[in-house]
Amino acid sequence: MRKARKRFMRHRLALLGLVILTLMLAAAVFAPLIERYPPNDLNLEAMGQAPSAAHWLGTDTTGRDVWSRVIHASQVSMSVGLVAVSLSTLIGVLIGSVSGYASGRTDLLLMRMTDMVMAFPSMVIIITVAAALGPSIYNTMLVIGMLTWPGVARLVRGQMLSFREQQFVLAARSIGVPPIQIMYRHLLPNVVGTVTVAATFGMANAILQEAALSFLGLGVQAPTPSWGNMLRDAQTLSILEGMPWLWIVPGLMIALAVLSINFIGDGLRDALDPRSVL
Repeated sequence: MRKARKRFMRHRLALLGLVILTLMLAAAVFAPLIERYPPNDLNLEAMGQAPSAAHWLGTDTTGRDVWSRVIHASQVSMSVGLVAVSLSTLIGVLIGSVSGYASGRTDLLLMRMTDMVMAFPSMVIIITVAAALGPSIYNTMLVIGMLTWPGVARLVRGQMLSFREQQFVLAARSIGVPPIQIMYRHLLPNVVGTVTVAATFGMANAILQEAALSFLGLGVQAPTPSWGNMLRDAQTLSILEGMPWLWIVPGLMIALAVLSINFIGDGLRDALDPRSVL
């Protein structure tokens, strides 16, 4: 673990991503303390104002403070990312570990089910299910988490197939250790690093999917701010040309969040791979 930490600390982009993500998480946690104005308060006297000392990132077409809405929107994006990736990782690890260790008909059944889910474009299925369930932040978390687990499942299955023939597993079987205990005490600890990296990239993907759903009106609903619905509100030509701060800021936040998480994922992948040399 100490060597992995040193390898991660030598990865400059990963450290940069960690700093950016930490600042975003801090802004999300302390949003009520650092907001300039309540995020949903209308101020018709300040409609469409450019960034200034009074409004650091300007105001929207109804006079709401963009800075306050952006930092409160980070709460939504980070929450969706964490909850959705936790759910998808849990499902993927469960299915992948059972499939890889059991093999035979169980493996065949679980992998064909996984292939069926992967056969369809994930975003199309997510949009369809989100439209059927109705738009809300909780449905967004549930839909993304329930439909993005196949990648983790196949990854864990591959690791399980490799480790199940190792000597320490054969030794555990020979002394009568139950299969469930072998799986969760001896095999799963060996795939934690791989799952951690996959979950990191999955969180970035979940943030993008939440933004896409909110942009389409199937995710977080007004007046709750999210980066996606802030972009949706700024898609008219007059706003694109005359008030660029309304779409540049949330777009930049999405890009920074996804890039920083991907940088961290790259750093974790290199740090947890003993063959890597930075």
